[in-house]
Amino acid sequence: MLRRYFRGPHVSWAQAVHPVADDEHGLRVWLPAGAGFACRVGPLVSGAPSIEDYGAAPLERRTWTDRDVLILHPPGASHSVWWFFREQRFLGWYVNLEAVIARHPGGIDVVDHHLDVVVDPDRSWRWKDEDTFAASTDRPGFWNTAEASAIRAEGQRVAAAAEAGRFPFDGTWCDFRPDPAWPLPQLPHSTTI
Repeated sequence: MLRRYFRGPHVSWAQAVHPVADDEHGLRVWLPAGAGFACRVGPLVSGAPSIEDYGAAPLERRTWTDRDVLILHPPGASHSVWWFFREQRFLGWYVNLEAVIARHPGGIDVVDHHLDVVVDPDRSWRWKDEDTFAASTDRPGFWNTAEASAIRAEGQRVAAAAEAGRFPFDGTWCDFRPDPAWPLPQLPHSTTI
C-alpha cells in the first residue's frame, strides 16, 4: 500500500506501508524502519518553496530509517496520529495536520498542512513547523488565512484530547507489535509514484 503526500499536483512524499486495520477507529498502517519511501530533495524544498519550485525538485527513492511508526487516519479527520517506536519501545505520538485522506486502489493520498503537534509519552505537547506553516499561508497552492485558522483549531482539538488522555492518547496501541511474518513494504518498481 502506498501513502502519498501532495504539494499542489506534485507528490512530495511516498511511503510504502503495510495495512493493519480499517475499522470504526479509522485506517491504520504500519511504516517500519527499512520500508521504501521517496521524498523531494534539494535546496528548493527547504523552508517554504513555491508549489512550482517544489515540483521541480527531484523525487528521490530512499529507505525509511530510525523509527517504526503505526499511523492512524481517523474517519473524516483532518489529521493523522503516529505512534513512534524504536526497538519496540514507545517513544511518543506525532499528529500530522493534513486534509482528509483520499483513497484509491493502491493506497491513500494526503495534502500535508505543514503544522504538526508533537505529543510526548507524558501527554505534554508542542507545535512543530509553525514558521513553515505561517510562511505558506496565503501563498498560491497552499491555504488562506481562514483555512489556516481551521488547521490550527484542528491541532488544538487534538492537543486537548492528548492532555485529557482521551483516545487515541489513552495508551491504546502503545504496545503495538507487528506480525513478524509481514513483508517489508516496498515502493512500486514503476518510474512514477
